Amino acid sequence: MGAAERPMLSYFEKAPPLAAMAIAKLCGVDVEFKADPKFTKDSLPALSLPGGDQLVGLTPILRYFGRLQDPFYGGDAFTSVQVDQWLEFAPHLVTGGGLEPACATVNEALALRTYLAGYRLSPADIAVWGQLQVTLQWDKLRRSGTLPHLGRWFELVSTEALLKEVAEKHGPKKPSSRQEFRKELAAAGMGGGDTGSFKIDLRNVVKGAVKTRFPPEPSGYMHIGHAKAALLNYHIATLHGGHMAIRFDDTNPAKENTEYVDAIIADVERLGLKFKGPITYTSDYFPQMLDLAERLIRAGTLYADDTPVEQMRAERLEGIESKRRNRPVEESLAVWKEMVEGTPEGKKSCMRFKIDMKDNNYTLRDPVAYRCNDTPHWRTGTKYKVYPTYDCACPFVDALEGVTHALRTSEYKDREAQFYWVLKAQQQVWPGLPDVQIWDYSRLALVNTVLSKRKLTWFVDSKHVDGWDDPRMPTVQGVFRRGLQLEALKDFILAQGASKNCTLQEWDKLWTINKRLIDPVCPRHVAVKSEGRVKLRLNNGPAEPEVVSVPKHKKNPDVGVKATTRTKEIWLEEEDAQVISEGEEVTLMDWGNAIVQRVSKDESGAVTGMEGVLHLEGSVKATKLKLTWLPVTDALTPLRLFDFDHLITKKKPEEDDKIEDLVNPNSRTECAAWGDANMQELRKGEVLQLERKGYYIVDVPAGPAGQPAVLFSIPDGHQKKPAAAAAAAKPAGEPKKPAAAPKKAAPAGESKPAAAPGTAAPAEAPNAAARSVQKVESFKVPPTPHNSCVLPELDPQDCGQPDVTSALKVASSALAAGASPPPTSATSGTPSDTS
Repeated sequence: MGAAERPMLSYFEKAPPLAAMAIAKLCGVDVEFKADPKFTKDSLPALSLPGGDQLVGLTPILRYFGRLQDPFYGGDAFTSVQVDQWLEFAPHLVTGGGLEPACATVNEALALRTYLAGYRLSPADIAVWGQLQVTLQWDKLRRSGTLPHLGRWFELVSTEALLKEVAEKHGPKKPSSRQEFRKELAAAGMGGGDTGSFKIDLRNVVKGAVKTRFPPEPSGYMHIGHAKAALLNYHIATLHGGHMAIRFDDTNPAKENTEYVDAIIADVERLGLKFKGPITYTSDYFPQMLDLAERLIRAGTLYADDTPVEQMRAERLEGIESKRRNRPVEESLAVWKEMVEGTPEGKKSCMRFKIDMKDNNYTLRDPVAYRCNDTPHWRTGTKYKVYPTYDCACPFVDALEGVTHALRTSEYKDREAQFYWVLKAQQQVWPGLPDVQIWDYSRLALVNTVLSKRKLTWFVDSKHVDGWDDPRMPTVQGVFRRGLQLEALKDFILAQGASKNCTLQEWDKLWTINKRLIDPVCPRHVAVKSEGRVKLRLNNGPAEPEVVSVPKHKKNPDVGVKATTRTKEIWLEEEDAQVISEGEEVTLMDWGNAIVQRVSKDESGAVTGMEGVLHLEGSVKATKLKLTWLPVTDALTPLRLFDFDHLITKKKPEEDDKIEDLVNPNSRTECAAWGDANMQELRKGEVLQLERKGYYIVDVPAGPAGQPAVLFSIPDGHQKKPAAAAAAAKPAGEPKKPAAAPKKAAPAGESKPAAAPGTAAPAEAPNAAARSVQKVESFKVPPTPHNSCVLPELDPQDCGQPDVTSALKVASSALAAGASPPPTSATSGTPSDTS
């Protein structure tokens, strides 16, 4: 086509038609793209053809470009119609109230698909991709983790080289990778939306001299709310060239012990936080604080009060002054001496700040500064009988240690005035104490979660959990034991920035970030539940076990290869066996196709056995069921699969709720299963994916004497049913609910999503009712205390392949020597590739 015959596409300069640019490149169409200064935001792109004809509007232009290379448009009439429907649907994906429901429609259509139409990239994908690329609201939706299938598809399509080139050259500037996202988080003031901003108005900042502190109370294990505090203190200090210190606030001997101190120190190390100087303790300053009390009494700032606790609480509420408030200084000093010595008379009193009992701020109504406690202190033993309260100790020790900025959660906003008043009073009797500035930020709140140490301690003491590191606990050790990665926790917290806005966070968002980290690098393995498993005999299968090598990760060869044994008899999941018809062709993942010729059932209708033949020349794309399987051998790995739910049933618990009324009695389920032989080598803490089941972390490795490996499921941000309940095989390549595409965009603000372009329903199979696999219920287990089921012993007659172990050893040696794995028959459309 000569220069004079070259088509020209004109468009508004601020709205480049990315989809048209991308399709033209992919189809090899020589087009001149021109930003027309006469075009406005309401102008439609226009394609002028050499013969004088013109196409106006993005949809007809995309159709024209796509049809210049017919196979690209679908290759057959049915797929071409699907492409047309998606081209009509794409314009609905615009910023506004209708974007999220429209995206949800696309997300549902992609649940069992790799691409929108057919089995490869088509104009349908590029049209939707082009709309999302220029819709900044999509970036926030994608990071929310609520649209996992659409997010997965978007990342896949965006890796196409030509599309990536078009987006980088003509698309809006925004982070396109996790690495860029992290860089944005780390830069002060670069946040926005989900990114989180650290451009905060810190007063009296001297570059290089900022000192923050992380002051945990050693009365429990560190939870993720404390992790947020530690990470923010560290981040803001380093942002200004300063450093963070760690100081334990150990002023309440009744709740503290060495175990908690050791656990918190270990968790700080797990978080990778660097702090300057030695770890300190408020108890290091007890001598100075006794001296401080006497100075404050002599100054008339403290007075001794023996008012009973309940009466004192009522008087503070009503603004009534204590009868002891104006007692002489000498009397308060005498009572103080009794308190220091721990005498019976001294234990009746406390020391209170004399501030203002009529102040509207309740925290300024003469708060307690010192009180007696007979409990031996975990560090100082019985040396001291009187201890400062947090409200008294915190300002003083902060100032003594040179803390310049104290970060506190916004729930303590009312206490800021108290902090500054107390510090000023202390400065008046202790010359040289510097000022400390407070910055408040939002407390971390998560759905179906309590972060109160008192309530978490109740769960531990009442044996509702196995300890502070139970994977259901929101402690640092608990979430890490469940499979959360450190970088995911950091990203999640830094994404919130130093905002003061209190919001209830979804766990799904955290686990979605985590999935993005583990999915590209974790190996894939296979497991079959023990209960109800069904044996399939392949009459033309290998006479002797065959060991082949297959990739541990189909998309990442760096993960390595694993040995897979192929035998004449194999195990299938019960749920899969129930939906297979006689004569049906299925795909055995990492092997090939097979035709099931006979299905045996008992009187209840449960499948008890199957027979069939391998049909390796069959097309993987033509089968509806893609099945995971295990060989019938004596080399399988026994497994205990655990799934977890929230500890409490209420989404947003209130402070006055009784925790025992909110307990979820079914927060842990267990299922016995068998895994592939490679899982014998898994070590504690390794993360993996059980294909078609989900992500897991190894809590206890398999033992040498047949002890089962214990695996904990890792949430992926959208999974609702327990992963151990492994749903039956789902037909690949078709949306769940076919429907016609809309012809008109929804009105602005319309929340009802447009219908997704669909496909024709397949012909009814004899067991069509049983094939409604999307509705398979989660597995049922006996009602034992933890819903656990006993791991059954293998029947020796089910494992009669004595030479498999030696064959595996030979294969392992070959793999170690660098043998290349053979090509696999798995397609990119299998559930394991798209999860």
